[in-house]
Amino acid sequence: MKIVAFRHNGQPGVGLVSADLRAVQPFDLPAAQRELGALPVIEMLARGEALPALLASVDLAGVQIIAPIPKPRRNIFCVGKNYFAHAREFAGSGFDSSAKAGEDIPPDPIYFTKVPESVVGPGAAIEMPAASDAIDYEAELTVIIGRGGKGIAAKDAMAHVWGYTIINDVTARDWQSRHKQWLLGKSFDTFCPMGPWLVSADECDGTKTGVRCYVNGEERQNASTTDLIFGIPKLIETLSAGITLYPGDIIATGTPVGVGIGFKPPKYLKSGDVVRVEIDGIGTLENPVK
Repeated sequence: MKIVAFRHNGQPGVGLVSADLRAVQPFDLPAAQRELGALPVIEMLARGEALPALLASVDLAGVQIIAPIPKPRRNIFCVGKNYFAHAREFAGSGFDSSAKAGEDIPPDPIYFTKVPESVVGPGAAIEMPAASDAIDYEAELTVIIGRGGKGIAAKDAMAHVWGYTIINDVTARDWQSRHKQWLLGKSFDTFCPMGPWLVSADECDGTKTGVRCYVNGEERQNASTTDLIFGIPKLIETLSAGITLYPGDIIATGTPVGVGIGFKPPKYLKSGDVVRVEIDGIGTLENPVK
């Protein structure tokens, strides 16, 4: 199933996307829950409850699609340097504060977070901040946790995955380098475009999934999650070893080679650009830059 969050006639909504991607059937939920997008639905399913009742279909073209989880419960968990070619690309860029001599490929997953307030939906502008002129894109397959837990073994991890979405992990490279820890450079307002919807794990195989990114129609990234250094089970095992995971938690799994900082000279984003991320089995996330 595909769950989309939207606004229709000024009101929040969340519902099931039709198979032909032309309509949405809204869930019958209180307004306070609809404001949270798909999160209450994921929590219901995790408790073993049935999906909420469905209302009459609405034309998808007639609604404003927003981020599927517009107000995450807590910071988005993100993984750095998790594709082999990108790890080498970034370690050689001069902007990698985590790099150690002779260690382009990290021996363990590198985690950082983005604050919830950085989330925006499809079509929303990535806003260029006055504080930085080194803004980069990062296309990422993103895991949505269904069943929570702690101390989850890798062999059991996929049973905890509800499904997937797309995140563009927008980054201020100069801040990422200058401040050593990556939180600030990753968490500017509008730096977490997410969407267009959540796709359940039975409709998307996150282990063999194509990830592509285009800037103004020019292909910049094109890879498969088969190239991940640490697969989804390892990522969940590592994260849950000391942190309890909850339904609706968000894990961005890393970006492939081809980010702007990898070019000579770097190809940073600028006002007027349009960034499009495509992931097989999910769809397309497109955002203008202003």
